[in-house]
Amino acid sequence: MSELLAFVAAALAVWSLGSLVPARGSGDGGGLIALGISLGRRLRPGAVAPRDLQSRIAAAGAPGGIGVRETMALKIVGAVGVAAFGLPLAGVLPGRLGIVATVLSPAAGFMTPDLWLRRRAHQRASEIRRELPAMLDLLRVSVESGLSLGAALGEVGERTRGPLAWEWRAVGRECALGVPLSTSLHDLVRRAPLPEVEALVAALERAARHGAPLAATLEAQARDARLARRRRIQEQAAKAAPKIQLVVALLLVPSVLLLVAAALAAALLSGGNSPI
Repeated sequence: MSELLAFVAAALAVWSLGSLVPARGSGDGGGLIALGISLGRRLRPGAVAPRDLQSRIAAAGAPGGIGVRETMALKIVGAVGVAAFGLPLAGVLPGRLGIVATVLSPAAGFMTPDLWLRRRAHQRASEIRRELPAMLDLLRVSVESGLSLGAALGEVGERTRGPLAWEWRAVGRECALGVPLSTSLHDLVRRAPLPEVEALVAALERAARHGAPLAATLEAQARDARLARRRRIQEQAAKAAPKIQLVVALLLVPSVLLLVAAALAAALLSGGNSPI
């Protein structure tokens, strides 16, 4: 009983520590992310941070304005916080499960920010793929009206919403400040590492190099983006069918068999108790 009370006390302490720090930025992540940001300002993790961490943060959209230092601080906070949960729990678990919980709980907390970044990057990629075809149509109309490509990207980004619109607004502002369009587009690929975005940037660079009409290039890219999204939806639907069959086989079929068996048992019992 004392171990359980210690576990509850540690959980409440970690939750209180995170709730004491007010959320900042876009409001995404809450107090624990703000705590990681405040700790990250005092951290120098250049020698221990993974090399691809910056690219993973960029692919996730840098939620809450975090960087490499803030993410490493979040990993440390996660390791300490989950260890605070795991150590009291280790005294409750029987046998070697307590040792396993003691060893694995800090590692699980340390890896939690990586899983969070991966989930955010996946959600952001889905939103970008959904927005891309319609925004390419708007970009084509803007280019046909006489705007330059950089100005058209910024104009379409200002008139739409979503992660892709935010990226296009950033490209338009950079071009307005004198940054070369090719540099801004390569930064866009780094922040949105999707095959559709890479194909778009490559097509725009080819059109600029060979003097091809941008409107025709953008129309072809919009068509390819719609076909790729349709193909991806069909693949997801095809993968969902075996999962549905597995659920039916494991849950519905045994339930029906139990109902039939119960009905047969009731019929047999009532027939056996009936007078002759």
